[in-house]
Order: sequence, then C-alpha cells, then structure tokens
Amino acid sequence: MKTKSYDDLFDKYVQEKKIYESVILIEKGTGETIFSKTYGGKDIDSPILAASITKMFTAACIFILIQRGYMTLNDNLLNFYEPAYLNGLHFYKGKDYSCDLKISDLLCQTSGLADLYEEGKNSIKKQAIVSDTFISFDEYIAITKETEAHFPPNCRNSAYYADINYNILGDIIEKVTKCSLERVFEKYIFSKINMTKTYLPVSEKEYIPMVYYGDQQLYRPQFIMCSKASGGCITSTRDLMIFIQAFFHGELFDKKFLHSNLYRKLQLSMYPIYYGNGYMRIKMGGFSTSFLGQGDLIGHSGSTGSFAFYYPDKKLFFAGDFNQMKYPALPIRFVIQLAMFAP
Repeated sequence: MKTKSYDDLFDKYVQEKKIYESVILIEKGTGETIFSKTYGGKDIDSPILAASITKMFTAACIFILIQRGYMTLNDNLLNFYEPAYLNGLHFYKGKDYSCDLKISDLLCQTSGLADLYEEGKNSIKKQAIVSDTFISFDEYIAITKETEAHFPPNCRNSAYYADINYNILGDIIEKVTKCSLERVFEKYIFSKINMTKTYLPVSEKEYIPMVYYGDQQLYRPQFIMCSKASGGCITSTRDLMIFIQAFFHGELFDKKFLHSNLYRKLQLSMYPIYYGNGYMRIKMGGFSTSFLGQGDLIGHSGSTGSFAFYYPDKKLFFAGDFNQMKYPALPIRFVIQLAMFAP
C-alpha cells in the first residue's frame, strides 16, 4: 500500500486548509488497518460530529423498519400525516404536490424540496454560524412551506439535496415505532454492531464537540440536537469504520436495498455527487479525476468535515474527520485522492 502517499496527502490537506484537528482511518473489508493518522490531539476514538453521515443511520433504520413491516418505500406521506399538515409543503409553479410525496422521494433526495440549510440570505447554516438556535420539527415544516420547491416529486432524473427530507424520515420513524429516534438508533444500529462511542444527544449534559468555522470555534448544542435524523449524531472515527462496513456488508439490513439503488445527480453545487438510497455515489472516472480513476466511491460526508466511504473496486473503507465547516467539499476531494492512490 502507498502509505507514504497517504501520509503526504493527509499532511498537505491539514497544512493548506489550516486544519486544527483531524483524523483518518483506512481499512480493508477484512478489518485490517491499512493507514491511520491523527493531528491536533484527536485519535480514532475522539468524539466527532457525524453531521450528514447521520443520514445513513436514518436510511439504515428505514430499511430495517421496512423489513419488519412498518412501511414500504412506496408509502405516501398521507399514511403518516393529516392532509392539512402536509398542504403547502411542496409547492411548485402554482401546484401543490405535498400529498404526492413518498418515502422513496425523501430517502433518495428526489422530493424537490428546498435545501433550507444552504439556501437563502438567512439560511439555517448562516444562522448556526452566528448563534445557537433550536428549530423544532414543526418550525422546519413551516419554513419549508415558505420556500418553493425545485421540481415535482420524482421528476425524471432530478435530485436535490435537502435536510428536510431526512428530518421528515426521522419524524416518521418515531411515529411508526412510537419511540424516540435516539432509542431507535441505539436498538437497531449502535448496540447491534457495538458502536460504543456513538449517540444522538438530547441534552446539553451529553458531550457535544465544538466545530471550527475557519479560525472560529463554534459550540452549537441546540442546533445539533434539532438536526437529529439529518445531522445530529456524535460518533468516533473507529465507530464510523464499524458502521460503514456493516452498512455495505449487509449486517444491518437486506442488501437488496443497495442493489436496487437508482442514483441521480444532485444540484450543481454538490458536484460530483450522485445520490441514491441514503448515501452518496462519486464516479471515479469523471471530470473530478481527469478521467483517470475507476469505479465508484459510495458513502457519505458531512458539512463539518466528517467522511465515511467505501471503494468497492479496491475493497477499501475510509473514515475520518477534518472538523472544519468552512470547506464542506474538503472531505470529498480528499477521499477521491485517497482512492486514486490505492494500488
């Protein structure tokens, strides 16, 4: 293995982007460690923000609940909400599509709903950088109703990344199980595969790491706690490695949910990412690698610099964190180059 190349690449990213703390772990599917390195006092068991990798936990729970008969991918949101609650949620070019939304539309980011986290002059991300604010699920729904959707649900090959899709899935999980999301995650994922450092915080008494935005350290417990299904988990690099291997090895749910996946290209700002059943796909043979790569990277990254990816062509798994909100594309570029170095 090109461990020297991995080492140099890690140092380059840390220095060029002025990263204050970082960690990386590379393993084979057999569990053999290929490369591991830390920086700034972090280690593979240090708490990190999973951020949007949490969406993979939510997706895994949806697959498990489908297997247990709680729902199907084709279930309409009217199965879980009153029409009056949904009305106006998805409004596009004068037509209300709210009651046409399905579980699969949320899971695959094909609902067309707006991305409140990034969009607008007063986006949720900009608010979170300035101050710590808790936004309830009902408030998320109300804000979404004020913003026009980008296209009708499941429109041709369109996909649009939006946290609200997974916030709704998390609420549906709680409705059908009659149990809190943190307990569902613990029962079906964390305890099952021994993720001892991972939890969904519900109180400021629980440890919630700070995250950097440039040189500024942010402590945002309320924002993390209201992100729940879309980005609220605290984890560690070792636990992320356990999870990403279990997810793609079929240890949590039937792998048919992965084999039946239909990937769609996300909005231009998310290039070169495609999205499917709860996770990202990056084509290694495209512009992002000057057509020199091969195969796909599958997994997820988080806006705080976290990443957990599988490279099937080389049977390698990558997990880690840069703890930096200012450069959300950083982990994607990094993992692409890690895959390029693989023999």
